[in-house]
Amino acid sequence: MTNISINKLHEFRDHPYQVLDNEEMNSLIESVQQQGIMTPLIVRPLENTTDEYEIISGHRRFRAAQKAGLTEVPAFIRPVSRDEAAIMVVDSNLHREHLLPSEKAFAYKLKYDALKRQGKRTDLTSSQVGTKLRTDKIIAIEAGESRNQIQRYIRLTNLIPELLELMDEGKIAFSVGVELSYLSVNMQYYLLDVIERDDCTPSYSQAFHMHKEMHNGTLTMQYVDKLMATEKPNQREMLKIPAERVRAFVPKNYTVKQTEDYIVKAVEHYNKYLRRQRDRER
Repeated sequence: MTNISINKLHEFRDHPYQVLDNEEMNSLIESVQQQGIMTPLIVRPLENTTDEYEIISGHRRFRAAQKAGLTEVPAFIRPVSRDEAAIMVVDSNLHREHLLPSEKAFAYKLKYDALKRQGKRTDLTSSQVGTKLRTDKIIAIEAGESRNQIQRYIRLTNLIPELLELMDEGKIAFSVGVELSYLSVNMQYYLLDVIERDDCTPSYSQAFHMHKEMHNGTLTMQYVDKLMATEKPNQREMLKIPAERVRAFVPKNYTVKQTEDYIVKAVEHYNKYLRRQRDRER
C-alpha cells in the first residue's frame, strides 16, 4: 500500500457503475473529512505513463476524497492487464445492492468482452465430461444468474441512452427493453419521439411486435405510430377515490374487490333513480 496523489489517479475507462452526488455521497464526504480514507483504493499502473494509475476499485471513495479536498489517498497497486482489471472492476461492485439495469448491462458486457479477449472459455471445464464452458455461462455462474439472463442484460447495451434511462427510472420494463434493443438506432429514436409526444411507453406485446417487424425488415414509422396508438390496460383512465370517503357506506368486512363492486352497483342504482326522476318531470 502507498499514498498516491489525487492528480495521478484516473477513473477506469468504460466504468459501468454510476457515481452519484447524492445524500450517500455527502455522508461519505463527511466521513472522509473526519477520518480520511479507511479502505484503500485498488489501482493499476496506467499504460504509457511513469507514475499515473487507473482506479480498479474505489471510484466513490475517490470522488469523496476529491470533494473533501484531500491531496492524496491510500491505494494498493496491482500490476494487472486492462482485461484483468476490467474483470476486477465488475466483480468488486456486482453484488452491490440496488444496481440499475444499465449498470448490470454494461458491467456484464465489460466482463464478457474481457473474458473473450483472454480466451477464458478454454481454461474452464465441467467436472463431469470436460466440456469447455461458454463465456456467458462463466459469468452466469459467478453472478448467480442464468446464462439467458446474462445475454438479455448484455442486449440492453444496444439501447440508445434515452431508452436505457427510462428503464433505469422504471418507466420501461426489463423485458420491454430487451425487445426494443433489437430495433435500429433510428427506429429507437423515432420511438422515443412517440413516447415523449404521446406520454406513453410500449407494452411488452408492442415491443415484441416491433422487434418482429424489425427482424422481417418491415418496420416503418407508420407501423410504430399505429401500434403505439392502441390503448393499453396501463393507459386506461383510472378513477381513484380515497377509502375514507366511502368507508362509512360499505360493510367493514368487504375486500377491495367487493368494495369496488359495491360502489359500481350503488352508482348504477343512483343512475336509475335519476332516470326515473327525469321521466316523471316530462
